[in-house]
Amino acid sequence: MSSVFDKYAKRSVPRYTSYPTAPHFKAEFSEALYREWLGRLDPNEPISLYLHVPFCQQMCWYCGCNMKLSARYAPVSAYVECLIAEIDLVAGALPARMRVAHVHFGGGTPTALDPGDLAAIMGRIAERFQLEPGAELAIESDPRTLTDAMIERIGALGFNRASFGVQEFDPKVQAAINRIQPPEMVARATEGLRAAGVRRINFDLIYGLPHQTATALRQTVEQCVAMRPDRVALFGYAHVPWMAKNQRMIPEDALPQSTERAAQAEAAAAALVSGGYARIGIDHFALAGDPLAIAARAGELRRNFQGYTSDAAQTLIGVGATSIGRTPKGYVQNAAETGAWSRAVSAGRLSVARGHSMSAEDALRAHVIERIMCDGAIDLSAAGRAFGFEEEWWTVEKTMLAELQGDGVISQEKDRLALAPDSMHFARIVASVFDAYLRAAPVRHSVAV
Repeated sequence: MSSVFDKYAKRSVPRYTSYPTAPHFKAEFSEALYREWLGRLDPNEPISLYLHVPFCQQMCWYCGCNMKLSARYAPVSAYVECLIAEIDLVAGALPARMRVAHVHFGGGTPTALDPGDLAAIMGRIAERFQLEPGAELAIESDPRTLTDAMIERIGALGFNRASFGVQEFDPKVQAAINRIQPPEMVARATEGLRAAGVRRINFDLIYGLPHQTATALRQTVEQCVAMRPDRVALFGYAHVPWMAKNQRMIPEDALPQSTERAAQAEAAAAALVSGGYARIGIDHFALAGDPLAIAARAGELRRNFQGYTSDAAQTLIGVGATSIGRTPKGYVQNAAETGAWSRAVSAGRLSVARGHSMSAEDALRAHVIERIMCDGAIDLSAAGRAFGFEEEWWTVEKTMLAELQGDGVISQEKDRLALAPDSMHFARIVASVFDAYLRAAPVRHSVAV
């Protein structure tokens, strides 16, 4: 590996699923302000919904999500009741019965719900919103606990995309991360959902896991390609045990170092490309007919809290504990603790715990960071003009960009910045140059590669 790789690969930078990133949201954000934002939305513009279900039936040591083990179903049932009540609260704050283009159930494991409860939630969404024809209805799942009854219900409810966390098929790695899941189990779930009418399937893979090797990961990719998912996300494992206590179960001396992580990422990416998948941004791959690949070719790729997306809606409403929403005015995040969230909802309040009002400069920097993450290129002066700023708005960043150019990470022709060929894995580093909040108050993040 080159000295340039060594210089940047271990730097701590955000994943930039938003700007500013969630650690910079302000605490005790006003519920009244969020209600005002919702009430002033354009009723003619479609919105998107994200619903968070934090429950899992089994713990995975690598997981950094907000989740709870559900040994009993009673807490899950109570959560569903509050989730439906929150749907009513949010819908009541909107100026009209809004059109919805995307619905995404994340977690946790949304398929830990009883099939009847999933149907009840979808029924309330249909009552309070207008689902657009062809709307994307997506749900995350765990093949280890996905039942035939849930597969049948998912299909009957009209879901057209499902995501699986595959991660890695190597038995040694699976044992180290507490996720035993042979290929046959994933194939069965995939085939069952397709037979039920779910047209598009996503797989998530992870590199940088304990005991993982590039050879084993490539074999996992080849097994996945044989199942022909429409979309594959290839994430680098983020070891953040100071945030996710369950990660303390992973022995740090078993984790691959930066050069091996890079080799794993390259081997997996090469296998996906040779299998017919197009590279999308820093960590996604998609078949040519998938909406993500279509959006990337058209220069319309977007970035939100689920990663890369073809969702063009300017408003994403988050429902459920810890969920994050976005409107043209800014970001809001619900209380992370399910008790605090449910108490607020039961009292008829939107459970807003943190948020951020976007300034004009925030909007400009968010646009620049998103285009770097999605396209690997941006005309900085043109972006400034589009947002009402002077062409030289990026004077402070010039020294840092010159260093990146000197290291061969980027090229610059006048005011146009572009990542060098084969440098998309450094997109987070380049994007971080424009992160004014990170410069002012550094926050610990995962490594860049």
